[in-house]
Amino acid sequence: MKSPLHNVYIILSMIGLGLTVIPSFLVFGGVITLYENKELMFAGTVLWFITAPLWIGKKDGKQLAEDGKS
Repeated sequence: MKSPLHNVYIILSMIGLGLTVIPSFLVFGGVITLYENKELMFAGTVLWFITAPLWIGKKDGKQLAEDGKS
């Protein structure tokens, strides 16, 4: 069974991923400064690496039981 927070982890991971990609385009467009870009990308990277391992590659109990049968 998946954790009740499974979907929350996915959403937070996607926000972190967005924070690592989108700021570069904003700097290119002159919307934000390079310093702000670095801060946003750092925050996104930290958020991604904290939340992604909590849901990527996780198997629920049923999948684990099926894997053990073979």
